[in-house]
Amino acid sequence: MQGKYKALWINKNKKLEVIDQTKLPFEYKTKVLNTTDEIVTAIKDMTVRGAGVIGSIAAFGIYVASQEVKNYDDLQQKANLIKQSRPTAVNLMWAVDKMMNYLKTSTNLINDALKFAIELNDNEAIQSQKIASFGADIIEDILKQKDKKTINILTHCNAGWLAVIDKGTALAPIYEAKKRGIDIHVWVDETRPRNQGTSLTAWELEQSGINHTIIADNTGGHLMQHDMVDMVITGADRVSASGDVANKIGTYLKALGAYDNNIPFYVAIPTSTFDFDIIDGIKEIPIELRSENEVKYIKGVAKDGSIQEVLITPKNSPAINYGFDVTPARLITGLITEAGVCKANKEDIKEKFIDDNNSICGI
Repeated sequence: MQGKYKALWINKNKKLEVIDQTKLPFEYKTKVLNTTDEIVTAIKDMTVRGAGVIGSIAAFGIYVASQEVKNYDDLQQKANLIKQSRPTAVNLMWAVDKMMNYLKTSTNLINDALKFAIELNDNEAIQSQKIASFGADIIEDILKQKDKKTINILTHCNAGWLAVIDKGTALAPIYEAKKRGIDIHVWVDETRPRNQGTSLTAWELEQSGINHTIIADNTGGHLMQHDMVDMVITGADRVSASGDVANKIGTYLKALGAYDNNIPFYVAIPTSTFDFDIIDGIKEIPIELRSENEVKYIKGVAKDGSIQEVLITPKNSPAINYGFDVTPARLITGLITEAGVCKANKEDIKEKFIDDNNSICGI
């Protein structure tokens, strides 16, 4: 499998093994997913998460499922279960549909499913590397325009290699910029309620030796007002044909802050994150509603060193937990993809990604 960094892999026993992201940053543990049910649970409970990795897990999930069935029709039923595990990240549905299309004429489901899943995963790694290069070019341009020695980038949630194979999406340009010798500092949103910024992005950046500071989610606007943010980069879980972006809840507010302070706001995505069947992202993209307990409880290390989950709200107070919000295209400076950078509007997206036969290029 391609990619220097991996959140998942096929181990020596030809089993799918993943980093259990629910344990980070306090523990590094892996988990072997042996059945379709375990694949579905791992996606639902966010053992694995991030649009790209969900797609890769879904592809390898078809490989796992192929070992439980006798024919393609039975496999399709398993595939439907995987597709229903989370509603917002379109990479999941895309990967399953692509795998099932590959396997329509297969005479050896298990071998071919493994082969095709590895190919899909390798392609995601190559796309990540290209996103890294295009994004780092933008970072260099902004640094030159501002005539600064250090660039301050704000990001929201986690879109590094734990979320997308190899270098990630939003973090990929940051890793590449560091490789080019650019002095870079990252403002890491905590990203309540699951704290993917605090627990995952900060962990990744620390591992890579990248200068960073964790901030409360509501701090970004203040930093922008005081010229302490040079650009914002996020990932996405689904992007409409018009350039509207669904990403972790709170992204919209960061985009508003960036727009009001004339700060570039970029979204880094592979082509597979586009949903060309959706035009109006705000009205049409399904938004996952997750357990209220993710808002009411928080996990951390106690004074005795044990990892504990504690209640932080009145016990009987209700909470609501929308997993994502949609940032309208008008607030987005550009989309960084493996095919280059384009504006977040219907015309530019169509020109770059739809061919003369009205087919999607590159996926």
